Amino acid sequence: MLKSEGQQEEICSEQSYVLLHASRKTFSNVKVSISAQWTPSTHNDSVPAFCPVETWEDNHLFADEKQATLFLGALDSIFLFSYAVGLYLSGIIGDRVNLRYVLCFGLCGSAVVEFLFGTLTEWLHVYNIYLYCSLWVLNGLLQSAVWPCVVAVMGNWFGKAGRGFVFGLWSACASVGNILGAFLASSVLKYGYEYAFLVTSVVQFAGGVVVFFGLLTSPKEVGLHLESETGLSPVETDTDSHRPLMSDEEDDEQEVETYSQRCRTDQPPEEPEDEPPYAIGFFQAFCLPGVLLYSLAYACLKLVNYSFFFWLPFYLSNNYGWKEAEADRLSVWYDVGGIVGGTLQGLISDFMGKRAPVLVFSLVMAMGSLVGYSRSPNDKVINAVILAITGFFIGGPSNMISSAISADLGRQDILRGSQEALATVTGIVDGTGSIGAAVGQYLVSLIESRLGWMSVFYFFVVMTGGSVVFIVPLLVRELRDMWRERQALRHQL
Repeated sequence: MLKSEGQQEEICSEQSYVLLHASRKTFSNVKVSISAQWTPSTHNDSVPAFCPVETWEDNHLFADEKQATLFLGALDSIFLFSYAVGLYLSGIIGDRVNLRYVLCFGLCGSAVVEFLFGTLTEWLHVYNIYLYCSLWVLNGLLQSAVWPCVVAVMGNWFGKAGRGFVFGLWSACASVGNILGAFLASSVLKYGYEYAFLVTSVVQFAGGVVVFFGLLTSPKEVGLHLESETGLSPVETDTDSHRPLMSDEEDDEQEVETYSQRCRTDQPPEEPEDEPPYAIGFFQAFCLPGVLLYSLAYACLKLVNYSFFFWLPFYLSNNYGWKEAEADRLSVWYDVGGIVGGTLQGLISDFMGKRAPVLVFSLVMAMGSLVGYSRSPNDKVINAVILAITGFFIGGPSNMISSAISADLGRQDILRGSQEALATVTGIVDGTGSIGAAVGQYLVSLIESRLGWMSVFYFFVVMTGGSVVFIVPLLVRELRDMWRERQALRHQL
């Protein structure tokens, strides 16, 4: 019963972020088309593929493609800055308001904004820089409500045992969403980029409705309560309602005895599990052990990860001359690598009982894979293989920090008696990461326009090294703990 309930909530929360990322990925998948639409025909070779020359001359926003590219980078930064601010706020709100309401509001509101941004403005031929910026700020704030809440829901349903594997597998929902978004966008791109926004926003809105009616945010909503970090047990409501239909006589006698004792001592005002948990403050959460270092490490890593997210199809199309739809489909191999990497690395960290050693090893390998990918030849098969390897070593650690490690930090032993910190901690980690990613997106467009794509990849290597630097103190601490545990075990033997 409990296992099936947890699996249902895992699927429901995963679906939420899959749909969110599918719609978010649409913008990066249609950047070439948008850049062409915003640039006059005399400066763009792809004009005939999109719309008549009169429309180009009357509605263009920028003088050339470089200016359009810089504005696209600025939009990415605007989105991520507002997303980061929203994450700090939504984490706090998520610990105080029903998570289901916050999730539904974020999903449905974001879907409406994306429809206005990408579809309605194109249908009405409204091209205005300030309108685009305002809508994208609002989109970032609305989308920020989703991630802290879905991590909190997962943390409520799953204990620490096996959390690395469960969260590593579950956090692949972002990569699955990227893949779904890439295929949805490429399938309708021939009709115009506005239809890519239309399809993904409608699907996301429908997902928000499903979440509102179908998501259970905590075992308590179905009469269950946390008994320990690794187990759950039914809340006592009726002596017969939880008895199995068939069982051994000994088990039946023990169960009846247990429930009779519970019923005799059932005093709701005195029961500790009936006392509502209180949420800790923002600065208290920031000062928890490991939160600051992991947040700074994630700021560097998310910059690299989201640069691939926002710019990879654009890079493949511009650098190799591949068609935009082909570039969209090829870019999914980065997400495939991230799915495998997050799952395997989470499983290994569960086996070791430590996260930092796995992260550091993967990030060091990521630096090498970035150098290798920057020199990938104009061959789609080779490019896809190296891209998947890069995604394995970058996407994997990114998924671990944003999910399993955030859940670990929000469920520390120091928080006994104040367990409502998970969404706040997740918002801090992801918010700080989004600030780094926001700065990075404009820098990527700036470096590319002045120095070229090779310099962009060197920038990625440096930022990945920055993640390693911030995690090293945690690595030293965990290695020291492992050494002490081994020494203690030797003394026992």
